[in-house]
Amino acid sequence: MTDAFCHFRHLDPRRIVTIQPSQQNPEDIYRLLKQYGAPEHCWVISSARSLDAHRMDLQEALAEVVGYGEGTFLCCIDGKLAYFEDEEDRWILHKP
Repeated sequence: MTDAFCHFRHLDPRRIVTIQPSQQNPEDIYRLLKQYGAPEHCWVISSARSLDAHRMDLQEALAEVVGYGEGTFLCCIDGKLAYFEDEEDRWILHKP
């Protein structure tokens, strides 16, 4: 399933929060996620085998993932808040 993440186009558009191009870096994405209530740790689901199925510090995970070009979800709050990146785009997924 994770192999499909590199070109994943099945996100719920109602939950997508666009990240401005100038903010598409680990530090700004971390700040944005914290504004939505993200905890210090996240669960990683990724097409990158070295990252997949790990609980990680959110800042460290973002440093590893942003710009990596692999399809990756950083799950911050189950069903409520995540970060997703694929080969082309980066989004915050938020369900109020």
